[in-house]
Amino acid sequence: MKFYKLFCLVSILFVVVSCTQSKNENSILIGHVSPLTGNQAHLGKDNELGFLMAIRDLNKQGIIIDNKPVLFEGLSEDDAADPKQGTAAAQKLIDYQVVGVIGHLNSGTTVPASAMYNRANIPQISPSATLPKYTKQGFDNAFRVVANDVQLGGTLGKYSFKTLQLRTVAVIDDRTAYGSGVAKEFKKGFEAVGGKVIANEFTHDKATDFFAILTSIKDKNPDFIFFGGMDAVAGPMLRQLKQLDMNISFFGGDGICTAELPRLAGDALGSKQVFCAEAGGLLDDATKQRNLAFRQRFQEENNIDVKLYAPYVYDATMILVEAMKKADSTDPKIFSSQISKVNYMGITGPISFDKFGDVKNAALTIFSFQDGNKFPIEVVKSSGS
Repeated sequence: MKFYKLFCLVSILFVVVSCTQSKNENSILIGHVSPLTGNQAHLGKDNELGFLMAIRDLNKQGIIIDNKPVLFEGLSEDDAADPKQGTAAAQKLIDYQVVGVIGHLNSGTTVPASAMYNRANIPQISPSATLPKYTKQGFDNAFRVVANDVQLGGTLGKYSFKTLQLRTVAVIDDRTAYGSGVAKEFKKGFEAVGGKVIANEFTHDKATDFFAILTSIKDKNPDFIFFGGMDAVAGPMLRQLKQLDMNISFFGGDGICTAELPRLAGDALGSKQVFCAEAGGLLDDATKQRNLAFRQRFQEENNIDVKLYAPYVYDATMILVEAMKKADSTDPKIFSSQISKVNYMGITGPISFDKFGDVKNAALTIFSFQDGNKFPIEVVKSSGS
């Protein structure tokens, strides 16, 4: 089987024949988009590996749709976590006539691309985009398998106040759609239960120097910091907190809740100092075992540990094909309507969708770090949607 990772590139020296012209007659092309370059490439490649594992597993099943055996092929595109590159990637997938898209990773790339997929009648399932707007645009073919910012940020806000007894916070966000969105919902959740936001600071997703904003925060002496952004920025920020002798708790959403954060932060990670939440809650032993087995197999097949979203990408890909099986069709105009009817027991837990395309009954797992390792503290139900 030939995987269509988008290294069907046009060279300045050679003309390359379109990928679609070499497709097997019975092959079904599924698209995937994530940042495969840039400072989030480690997360994007994690997504891609989860996607390709799902494609391989599907082809081992001998699936027959509309009385024909089907072969699934994966076409992976790089959006570099950039909205402009994201829409360019979306157009390529539309041109290649993919039947569905798994992605994008970031809200800032997912939302503009979603309008393009909707116009092309191509269903999209994001494994990680959390901005509420994504599923509130009135598109009936846009879905996500993770909690949104309201669920994620709001729950973290309440958890920090009620469970950890923290009362004052300084909030920093990276001004991306994800970072500002999750920070906004965190503040709402924290203030709703009596917490006080005593500082609001801003950075950007390529920043490396945070001494000015951290010094300003230090003077205000908050109980903790909440950061809306990704691990590539959180790691250096934690290092600079340590340099400033700011020994306070540090919170973030799923964007910092990665296996890569210990390397990025080094000894500044501390012990039970950093807290984060990841969508999904492994509430029962059977799901825990499925998740563990996937992670072990992921490591064996790819020689690297799961970073963060790969299990969600895997489940999203399986759900897309489950809808095809239910509709007995690979035509996206036909099977898209079946996605909202899928009840799927995934490696991340049970997945079904509400009328907007958000995952129902979203649970979150609160994590912390100790001795360079991420460990779960508890599973909590989300505070809203």
